[in-house]
Amino acid sequence: MSLSSSDIKVGETRESVLVEDLKRTRIVQYAGASGDFNPLHTDERFAVEAAGYPGVFAHGMLTMGMTGRVLTDWVGPESLLRYGVRFKAQVWPGDTLTATATVEAVEDTPDGPVARFSLRTVNQDGVEVVTGTATARLDP
Repeated sequence: MSLSSSDIKVGETRESVLVEDLKRTRIVQYAGASGDFNPLHTDERFAVEAAGYPGVFAHGMLTMGMTGRVLTDWVGPESLLRYGVRFKAQVWPGDTLTATATVEAVEDTPDGPVARFSLRTVNQDGVEVVTGTATARLDP
């Protein structure tokens, strides 16, 4: 999947529901896949009693990975040049997450056209959990 600079316009957005009713199983599966077994994400008793949280919560990198899907579904993973996020709020089991990518600029560079995106992921209450930016190479 490859887009040209004529296929994408400044101000254009894409929205994607990333997950509905995030399950603890998915969080634990991510722990296994990533090797990150921090008990804040996998041990309810530790999260509540030792750390003072209401329960376990998702890894930030799980949320980042899910957020990236709004971009890869739009421009394709091979086109991404840069992707970074800021974690704004925790993601809890039961959350529904929706990501929005917005084209902020399309620029000509020495290596060809590049689109710059802003990203925003919110939970079911409209609370921002992730914000970020990305750039993607476009076909001339």
